[in-house]
Amino acid sequence: MNVPLLDLKGQYQTIKAEMTQALSDVIEAQAFILGPNVEKIEAEIARFCGARHAVGVTSGSDALLLAQMAMDIKPGDKVITTPYTFFATAGSICRIGAEPLFVDIDPDTFNIDPQKIRALLERLPEDARGRVKAIMPVHLYGQCADMTEILAIAQAYDLRVIEDAAQALGAAITMDGRERRACSIGDFGCISFFPSKNLGCFGDGGMVTTNDEQFAKKLKSLRVHGQAQTYHHAYIGINGRLDALQAAVLLVKLPHLDSWAAGRQKNAALYAKLFAEAGLLDCITPPLRRPDRNHVYNQFIIRAKNRDGLKAHLTANGIGNAIYYPLCLHLQECFAFLGGQPGQFPEAEKASQETLALPVFPELQPEQIAYVVEQIKDFYTK
Repeated sequence: MNVPLLDLKGQYQTIKAEMTQALSDVIEAQAFILGPNVEKIEAEIARFCGARHAVGVTSGSDALLLAQMAMDIKPGDKVITTPYTFFATAGSICRIGAEPLFVDIDPDTFNIDPQKIRALLERLPEDARGRVKAIMPVHLYGQCADMTEILAIAQAYDLRVIEDAAQALGAAITMDGRERRACSIGDFGCISFFPSKNLGCFGDGGMVTTNDEQFAKKLKSLRVHGQAQTYHHAYIGINGRLDALQAAVLLVKLPHLDSWAAGRQKNAALYAKLFAEAGLLDCITPPLRRPDRNHVYNQFIIRAKNRDGLKAHLTANGIGNAIYYPLCLHLQECFAFLGGQPGQFPEAEKASQETLALPVFPELQPEQIAYVVEQIKDFYTK
C-alpha cells in the first residue's frame, strides 16, 4: 500500500467544479491585482480568526516581514523567537536588520517556552533589554503557543507580539474562559497559504491580521511600495500584494476549513488509539494536545526511537514521511554571526533529532492509518 504524506488531488476533486468557475471568472475579468476578491477574502479571514482587520500579502514570509515593518522595527532592534521552526521566522527578523534572540522550546508542544522568555529578559543587560521590541511565538504544527503567559510577559516588558500562525489557521486557545483563535491574540497574526498548509492556495499567498486600524492602513500601504496614493509614497515598502487568482482559490476553500480540520483531528485520534493498542508507546510519543487548545494538526509529529531507521523503513514500504527542521536555526550556517553553539538550546536540538511527520491529511482513510501503524510496529518488532 502507498500512503502519501500529503495528497492534495483528492481534496481538489471535491471542489473542482466550483474552483474552475472561480478561476474562470477572474480570467474573464482580466483583473489580477488586488480588487474585490482580495477584499472579500480579507474580510472572511478576519471574521474566521476573530480579528478586526486582515491584509492579503504575497506569502507567509512577507507577512512576517511586513508586520515588523508596520511596527517600525529597525536595525539594532531585537525580536525574541524560537530556534525550532521554519527559516522564515528568524529570516524575516534578519531581513529587517534586527537580531533574533532565540529561546528554547517546551518539549511537550514544541512551542516556545514562556518561562525561558522571562528568564532571558531578566538576565539581559538593561541596554540590550531596551532594544527588544517584540516576541514572535510560532504556533508550531497547528497548536497555539502559551499565549496567556506570552501576553503577560509582553505587557510587563512593553513588547509587541507577532503570532507566526503559518501552520495554525483555525487553531485556538482558551484564555480567561474564552476561546481565542490564532491571529486574533497578538498585535499581528501572520498566515501562510502555501499549498501544503491546511488552507493552501495554488502558489504563494499570505495574510496579516491585526486589531489595530492604523496598523491595518499602514500594512495596506507597505504592501504596495508604501504608497499612500498612486505614485505618492509615505513609506519605503515592498511589492507584497495577494493577487486575485489566489484570493479566488481561498474563497472556494475557506468554507471547508473547519471540516478539514475535524478530519485531521479524527485521524490524529485514530493514530493515538492504534499506537496504544499496538503497544508502541515505549518507542514513539504521539503529539500532545493541551486540553485548553484546539490543535488543527497541520502536521502530525511523533517522537521516535531510532528516528532515522524508522524513516527509512516507512519510505521503503511506501509511506510518506518527513523530518521537519533537522538543523535548528541557531546552528544554520547563515546565522553563524549570532554565535549559536551546539547544546545551547537542548530541547530544540533534541526535537530536531527525534521527530518525524506522518500522513494526517483529512482524506486519509482508516485502513491507510492502520497500515502506517502496522509498519511502525513491524519496524520496532524487528
